[in-house]
Amino acid sequence: MALKSGKTGGGRFLIDSIEKETMVTPEDFTAEQLMFAETTKNFIEKSVVPHDQEIEQLNYELTVKLLQEAGELGLLGADVPEPFGGLGLDKVSAALITESLAEGSSFCLSASVHTGIGTLPIVFFGNKRQKEKYLPDLAAGRKIAAYCLTEPSSGSDALSARTTARLSDDGNYYLLNGRKQFITNAGFADLFIVYARIEGKDFSAFIVEKTMDGVSLGPEEKKMGIKGSSTRAVILDDVKVPVDNLLGERGKGHIIAFNILNIGRFKLGMTGLGAAKEAIKLATRFAVERIQFGRPVASFPLIQKKLAEMNTKTYALESIVYRTAGLIDASLKDVDHMSPEAGCQSAEGIAEYAMECSINKVFGSETLSAVADEGVQIHGGYGYTQDYKIERIYRDSRINRIFEGTNEINRLVIVGTLLKKAAKGELPLFEKIETLAPERTKSPAADSLEGEADLVSRAKKLLLIALGEAEKKYGRDLQKEQQVAGHLSDIIIQIYTMDSVLLRTLKRRDRIGSEKAENSLDMARLFIQKSFETVGSLAREVLAEVVDLGAGQNLFATAEKLAKAFPANVMQMKTKIAGRVIEAGGYTV
Repeated sequence: MALKSGKTGGGRFLIDSIEKETMVTPEDFTAEQLMFAETTKNFIEKSVVPHDQEIEQLNYELTVKLLQEAGELGLLGADVPEPFGGLGLDKVSAALITESLAEGSSFCLSASVHTGIGTLPIVFFGNKRQKEKYLPDLAAGRKIAAYCLTEPSSGSDALSARTTARLSDDGNYYLLNGRKQFITNAGFADLFIVYARIEGKDFSAFIVEKTMDGVSLGPEEKKMGIKGSSTRAVILDDVKVPVDNLLGERGKGHIIAFNILNIGRFKLGMTGLGAAKEAIKLATRFAVERIQFGRPVASFPLIQKKLAEMNTKTYALESIVYRTAGLIDASLKDVDHMSPEAGCQSAEGIAEYAMECSINKVFGSETLSAVADEGVQIHGGYGYTQDYKIERIYRDSRINRIFEGTNEINRLVIVGTLLKKAAKGELPLFEKIETLAPERTKSPAADSLEGEADLVSRAKKLLLIALGEAEKKYGRDLQKEQQVAGHLSDIIIQIYTMDSVLLRTLKRRDRIGSEKAENSLDMARLFIQKSFETVGSLAREVLAEVVDLGAGQNLFATAEKLAKAFPANVMQMKTKIAGRVIEAGGYTV
């Protein structure tokens, strides 16, 4: 294994063995943090769930009323600094609130967009006057925010936006013209974060109020899911926006857009986690109550296999979500929101973990999709009807792989960010490749994770070998080779998740003992074993593409040796994990 390191920074997990004590896990939650989660869950259970069907019918008035109620409880102000009417909570507490909103379905989306990509641009990049003017109302729910980046001709390619801003002759305001597409909360939002090109060239951000002349909306989109959330076009026709409402610096809108998208991607991991836990609860309850062939469906091994895999993937997601929350917390802890430098400080802090945010988005959305799909399957024909909520979770989950940059774009972001950090000397990635040393394969022990730690270490070496050979062949054009880049990204995602699961489980075992941590230990073994198989397969495919088959025999032999793993009894693990899920009635660690 690599030497342990206390170093921090985006991507360090690929080259260092991080001390488990430095990683934030759910086992570290304080009483205060858990209180915020409980308050949120109580609000959803008592105020949102009873109106579930009304919300799904797109009742604007009801959604706004509930957002205001959430604001009164402080649930909308977690990320807003105290001087501007918020709670100024740490990112772990904010993550717990976001996860706990998930059972609110479409309401969760409305709230998350408002508190995340709607409000955070002003929190991080607004000047003091803008923060004083807008943040107290946003934190209290008196005003609702939306984020306007996508256009009919530009989705993931955000910088090709055609919306324009022209400075008036007297220099007092900008005239905005254009159309923004698929804007969540548009139907009832009071203000919009709008991106436009000043004089057709300088990509910039603006705070636009719905009452400004020239702002209008298109009709509601007829969507597959998230039907209780408003999704409309925002049309800008010679909208007069005061120059004071320019957000950040002229021509620096891309810094705001990309960093807010990073936070949005991170938050998608949280909502995915909450929804996955609900899907497991619903599927477990149905499997226990549904009798077929004279016994509960939950007693069938193939159903137990599904429950075990659902729970294990969700455990992995939970591990990376709170690890990332802790990293972002540390990165932003010194930001002075009263300072004119707050925007630069925030941008640097968020950008440091752009890769981890994209990993959360991809793994979170794909985990939820897999869990929801299996939830429907466990319900059988009932899962295909709207009488059972698992049907809605399945439909609602699909958009998450498209939101905040498609998963395909995020995979390219992961590799691109890694290569940029290496090129700038921020991450000694290629230096690490030069020092790779052979490693003896270790067999797994029954009462430890030494074998699994070995698999994680070797997965990192496989990545470095594949990445190094790909970089030799393609150089700066590596990111353009999308199949290779996509494979490398998937390996990185697996490594971050394996590493997080390993560290969390070791930390949990050391605190409560192996016996009480038995379920976590089984899930860690299962997840790491299956993920390592995926890493090995992907690495082989990359090497076959980038290395000459005749000249690279020694390299292929080294990779095969690294990819070799001792067989594990995964069927037995799944049976034991499923038994604990059934006993708990849902997600359990």
